[in-house]
Amino acid sequence: MATALEEQQHPLLEAQPQPAPKPSKTSGQKAIRKTFKISAHLSNLLPTGSVLAFQILSPVFTHEGQCRSVVSQSLTLALLALCGISSFLLCFTDSFRDDRGKVRYGLATFGGLRVIDGTVTLPPEEAAKYRLRFADFFHGFLSVVVFASVALFNQNVVKCFYPSPSEEAQELLATLPVGTGVVCSLLFICFPSNRHGIGFPLSRH
Repeated sequence: MATALEEQQHPLLEAQPQPAPKPSKTSGQKAIRKTFKISAHLSNLLPTGSVLAFQILSPVFTHEGQCRSVVSQSLTLALLALCGISSFLLCFTDSFRDDRGKVRYGLATFGGLRVIDGTVTLPPEEAAKYRLRFADFFHGFLSVVVFASVALFNQNVVKCFYPSPSEEAQELLATLPVGTGVVCSLLFICFPSNRHGIGFPLSRH
């Protein structure tokens, strides 16, 4: 009798506290959230790694814009080409988490995702989810254009190949890279990518 009374006083399943209702967001908060989300997409697509490497190496390769010989110009062209190619290829990388939760990176192909280190192999049906799409080539092209805009805005590169530009050329070199970068950034925002490649935030797959 006492046990039954205790069970009534302390039921086995106590009432769980109800979760607090979600606070409603104002239009200003929604706009700020949307802005941060767009900025995250944009930071994923801009060739930040290639640009950073270029900004560090360009003063050395161009001798602070002097380019004392043909060798300096050739090395600067090679640097531009390598950074441009890396900007393009990074748009084709993606990542996934293996059975142990470790992030693995791979290169997207027409047949699926090829893991870079080769230690893990995805099943064909899973790898097919990461296959190349037209959007990847579009993003790669835009990344190269953005990098070219940054290179044109770099005074060391301009002085190396065009030491005495005319006033019209100076005005063009000052406005064209900025305009091109803004247009490409807007296209990035309108057509975001779902890939989480090398240098991007970790994949949640």
